Amino acid sequence: MAREKRSGGRRTKSLNRSSGGIEQLPWQQVKNTYPAFELLNPEQMDKLHETSMRILSEAGIRVMGDNVLDLFEDAGAIIDRDEKIVRIEESIVFEALKTVPPEFTLTSRNPEKRITMGGNNVNFGLVAGPPNVHDCINGRRSGNYTDYCNFIKLAHHFNAIHLIGNQVVAPIELPANRRHLDTYYANLRYCDLTFHCTAIGRGRAMDGINMMAISRGISVEEMKGDPGVITIISVNSPRLFDDAMGDGLIAMAEHRQPITITPFTLMGAMTPVTLPAALAQQNAEALFGVTLTQLVQPGAPVMYGSFSSNVDMRSGAPAFGTPENAKGNIVGGQLARRYNVPYRTSNANASNVVDLQAAYETMMATWGAVLGGANIVYHAAGWLEGGLTASYEKFVMDVEIIQNMIEFLRPMKFDTDELGLDAIKSVPTGGHFFGSEHTMKRYETAFYRPILSDWQNYENWEISGAKDALQRATEIWQQALQDYQEPEMDEAIGEELVEYMAKRKEEIGAGEP
Repeated sequence: MAREKRSGGRRTKSLNRSSGGIEQLPWQQVKNTYPAFELLNPEQMDKLHETSMRILSEAGIRVMGDNVLDLFEDAGAIIDRDEKIVRIEESIVFEALKTVPPEFTLTSRNPEKRITMGGNNVNFGLVAGPPNVHDCINGRRSGNYTDYCNFIKLAHHFNAIHLIGNQVVAPIELPANRRHLDTYYANLRYCDLTFHCTAIGRGRAMDGINMMAISRGISVEEMKGDPGVITIISVNSPRLFDDAMGDGLIAMAEHRQPITITPFTLMGAMTPVTLPAALAQQNAEALFGVTLTQLVQPGAPVMYGSFSSNVDMRSGAPAFGTPENAKGNIVGGQLARRYNVPYRTSNANASNVVDLQAAYETMMATWGAVLGGANIVYHAAGWLEGGLTASYEKFVMDVEIIQNMIEFLRPMKFDTDELGLDAIKSVPTGGHFFGSEHTMKRYETAFYRPILSDWQNYENWEISGAKDALQRATEIWQQALQDYQEPEMDEAIGEELVEYMAKRKEEIGAGEP
């Protein structure tokens, strides 16, 4: 029986707030109105598709869950029960693609922060999954709940972040089989964004769905028509789909909550060393997962995920923000558009510290993601050390990168006043425009104002303390946490969330995996 609908939280008084003393861009659904970059020509795209279909029909995908094997068998796939290999023909894939929504929305407990996936919409997400955390005051340390909550507060404070990833940092002091409940609660209490829920098994997925429904004051049944959480199914490349991920996918698809199918394809390790081979394998694995969602529930929202990069062939360590990674981001977008499926990728880096390498690798990957037409740039803020560390200073650097990209994507006005012919004629040759009427009308809003960059000349920079970007980033995240204001939550909803957590922890403690 559906509970009586209540307000899930306060409406933000002004989504254009400057958030205390830190000037920033307003909350907005970012649009990429520029044509997506096409790296491969039609013939190359056809070859990539054909190779992917041969991978699915000839090599197949190994599936560990009998429930998934049954779904594909019912759809006409060839099943080897002994080896647990599924082989599917192109016709099964195309039939599934017919029911994939090309666009969908995600609604958090604050409906004013509803975001759209698909089309030309772009969303930037918080880093997800690192076991460690670092800042320049306390150093590198194991993930913990206090730092987890701090990152959620930062995500709420900065308007450039659109959604929370899966456990921005793992709170390892909490029991592994139930800490997802504590992280979901922090997501909902300290922030009003939508979030990624863990889909390792059915129980964790359902907890995320249930808790988001509670926070919004609606039933789980109602949320089927207005999704509120998302998950990522990471295919174990090469060509392995485990049973826990299958159970999580089925739970999410049954409840029509979005799923992102993301193969983890590292060239030279999880795929052949060549980029075309890696992309063909990625495409096969991604389409296999997309097809599965539609076998569970036709019309279930799903995204095409790309996370292709390379390894350092001298050490075997993952590399990110490379030219190959950027190309993979772009071609992943071409493939997603070919199949008319919303697109997710990332802008990761491999640097161990917040330095020049972290900046240029992240920027390289961000350009690849945006040029590729990404609808979600996952891990967009805070990723460091190849994903092993969530960094406070890197978060601030990434917010600056994201804001620069948002401003780059903002279309230019192109009217008579903007072209400024009268202004040009009003200033004598050899003069300047500093005091012109055209300039004075616009001087406060003419250009993007950075939160991290320092544009003073050298002398004034020295007088101000000669602080580099890393030092400024440390000051910024500290100020943001000081200025942070917790979003209001209805008292009854807060109590219901706490009661739900307590009940589920008792059930899990009694033996549920």
